[in-house]
Amino acid sequence: MTFNAYGVWAIYRFEMARAMRTLWQSLVTPVITTALYFVVFGSAIGHRMTEVDGVQYGAFIVPGLIMLSLFTQSIFNASFGIYFPKFTGTIYEILSAPVSSMEIVIAYVGAAATKSVVLALVILGTAALFTPLQILHPVWMLLFLVLIATTFSLFGFIIGVWADGFEQLQAIPMLIVTPLTFLGGAFYSIEMLPGVWKTVSLFNPIVYLISGFRWTFYGSGDVGVGISVLATLGFLFACLVAIAWIFRTGYRLKN
Repeated sequence: MTFNAYGVWAIYRFEMARAMRTLWQSLVTPVITTALYFVVFGSAIGHRMTEVDGVQYGAFIVPGLIMLSLFTQSIFNASFGIYFPKFTGTIYEILSAPVSSMEIVIAYVGAAATKSVVLALVILGTAALFTPLQILHPVWMLLFLVLIATTFSLFGFIIGVWADGFEQLQAIPMLIVTPLTFLGGAFYSIEMLPGVWKTVSLFNPIVYLISGFRWTFYGSGDVGVGISVLATLGFLFACLVAIAWIFRTGYRLKN
């Protein structure tokens, strides 16, 4: 079976066009929200905590702010992208079209990841207006962005298939992912925690993602960068297995 590049491009282009129609929600709102986070944390805490691991606090929190938006927006973009055809009933047209399940996933996840990476880069540029930034490993930073955006877009695709309503689309990002991000070292180093809480934090998978991304900026993190990469790849593989099972069984797609 040949790869249906035209079908993938059609779905991808449609999803990107939808983002342009909702530009305020897709781009401007997250940027304003992140800027407010930066102002609040940078102003309220920054003058009391001058440096963390030798990095100015305002600059230290930038990778965490980017990850916070990347996680939630990747999930939201992918989950809504696949849920909306289910909601309107057009999912059956997609499933009956000459595109494979792999091509459907590539199109929806690719569009969601693209929008999330663009948003992350815009937030990075916005943060640079507030504090001087140093990126020691720019290539690795981009690779981490793409890898994490793809992983969480796959996760969002699963949520979009699973969800029965718009409330469920927001439940996991708001009630699980966002709290884990706040507790995962987005605004502090877990090395600052007492021994027992530091150990507990290591069971939070978000710690490894934020730590790896922060390493690309400053060359240091709460855990080794190799462990961060392995944790991200493990989550990516788990999502791929789950999506393969969804299409094989037709879970909440065909019934």
